[in-house]
Amino acid sequence: MTITRNIRTPIMHRAVEANGFVFVGGTIADDTSVSMGEQTRNILGKIAGYLKEVGSDASRIVSASIFVTDLSKKKEMDAVWTEFFGDNLPARATVGVADLGGSALIEVVVTALKG
Repeated sequence: MTITRNIRTPIMHRAVEANGFVFVGGTIADDTSVSMGEQTRNILGKIAGYLKEVGSDASRIVSASIFVTDLSKKKEMDAVWTEFFGDNLPARATVGVADLGGSALIEVVVTALKG
């Protein structure tokens, strides 16, 4: 199995390809002072960009893990989520957490098919 690491940051690679899959590490919004919906929109846009860089796209996302600091704002996140994915909804888990660092309200991790 070949492993290809892409989009390096000081502490990780944003996307790692292995065995026909692309694993995108935890992604938070660039501006964490905005609402849960706006943070979600920014994160999904960033993830789509990472996938495009490695030859995939958001329609090929098969699984997502979502971490949120306030589950009472989940409906706001869900509205942006369904708008973004349309009928291509991936399998998903949403977990409430105490803190994501700074003022981030949401962090998303995805797995997509390559290609």
